[in-house]
Amino acid sequence: MNARRTPRGRLVAALLAAGLTASALAGCAAVGDGRPLVVVTTNILGDVVEELVGDEAEVLTLMKPNADPHSFEISAQEAARLRSADLIVSNGLGLEEGLQQHLDAAAADGVAAFVAGDVIDVLAYRDGDAAGNPDSHFWTDPARMRGVVDALEPVLSDLDGVASSEVTARTTEYRSAIDELDAEMMRAFAAIPADRRALVTNHHVFGYLADRFDFEVVGAVIPGGTTLAAPSASDLADLVTAIERTGVPAIFAESSSPDRLVRALAEEADVHVDVVELFTESLTDAEGGAPDYLTMMRVNTERISTGLSR
Repeated sequence: MNARRTPRGRLVAALLAAGLTASALAGCAAVGDGRPLVVVTTNILGDVVEELVGDEAEVLTLMKPNADPHSFEISAQEAARLRSADLIVSNGLGLEEGLQQHLDAAAADGVAAFVAGDVIDVLAYRDGDAAGNPDSHFWTDPARMRGVVDALEPVLSDLDGVASSEVTARTTEYRSAIDELDAEMMRAFAAIPADRRALVTNHHVFGYLADRFDFEVVGAVIPGGTTLAAPSASDLADLVTAIERTGVPAIFAESSSPDRLVRALAEEADVHVDVVELFTESLTDAEGGAPDYLTMMRVNTERISTGLSR
């Protein structure tokens, strides 16, 4: 058989080759679609950024649903995308402990960054090994989250290829939603009796909420600001004393952390104490009960109000 191709055969082969090349290029392009890339470290901030920017930018959130922000890791592909982003949005208050080396590498490459901790009034931990260090859990105060939103708007609007008018319109709408949330929380917490306004949790996560809504943080099962710490026997004994002194009817366990220690503490205290699960450090998937920031805060408000009003 003659192996030489006819002119028509060469044309078909060329078209096939072109098609394969186009397919290959399309596969490479699938990594990015031409819009600016905004990489966000935590899923709570990721949800907020998505609300503000809409379809104007590609938003890659590194922290998966139900993850612990103190210990989650990213893939090599995600690390590469982090260093090629148009903007990185992070907490910046020591929260992303397992991610810092990648953030440092991106900063060394000159990637633009927005750090939420730089635009709010930061509180410090008051006790434990972390005493004096910045508290990273600012999102439990919606007023501080509103401050982050206000500061994000011009940064997102200034990205190349983004329609600033769209970002402004979306930000205005979301700002109103946060203000409404803040007012709802104020009303709900005001109904809790004064002698019940005390919080015990897995670890210190409610400093900002307490500051905003006038709660007393009695203590935390895990001292300090990270879930990677461990309580001592004296820590547990001190909390038992605090629970008995305040008579709180409920203590709170985070959905992203095991609650064995909290339950053990509840059983050890010489009073009946309910253990109530809250969503504090991570959003969930769509079926998990806290798929977005506003929902998470409303669910927590209802559970705290109910738990402390019994």
